[in-house]
Amino acid sequence: MARPREFDRDAALDKALRVFWAKGFAATSTDDLREAMGIGRQSLYGAFGDKRTLYLEALDTYQRRTNSGHVRRLTQPASPIEGIEALLSGLVADDDGERALGCMGVGSVGEFGVTDEALNARRQKVGSLLHQRIRERVEEGQKLGELDQSLDVDQTATFIQMTMTGMQLAARAGSSLNDLKAMARFAVARLRP
Repeated sequence: MARPREFDRDAALDKALRVFWAKGFAATSTDDLREAMGIGRQSLYGAFGDKRTLYLEALDTYQRRTNSGHVRRLTQPASPIEGIEALLSGLVADDDGERALGCMGVGSVGEFGVTDEALNARRQKVGSLLHQRIRERVEEGQKLGELDQSLDVDQTATFIQMTMTGMQLAARAGSSLNDLKAMARFAVARLRP
């Protein structure tokens, strides 16, 4: 009979997520993961499979959490332009340590590019869902006169997503809280009539 697990799987996954987020896939060793998670090698493999499987689960968890936050910030304000500004400014963590981590999803792009089909599929799914929701808010903003009506809706949604990526890279590179918030305001100002 197999021994029952002696650890909280979700808590261990959260700890692994933090290690992968900070170090990336290649720089993270199995020992790094075991130490952070507080479990043995056999428990790690028994509960999560191999390092790659654990990385994909951690990335999925990260993207699910962050994407729901993105959509919430985007849609909560009644005003579309305020929603777009909340989306962008909400990317900027007040905590210096967390802000310096940037985005785990953007980090995976930097590490793997487009060479990994499993990651490409995940990015496409998450990116297209967010793109569609941004697109809807842009259209709504144009109808209300909050956004420049001459802007192409798809290009504007792409611009906003590229701005998100740029801000997250800038955060990882050490940009200050004030500079990142200013970048968000600057981008939003470009959308106004």
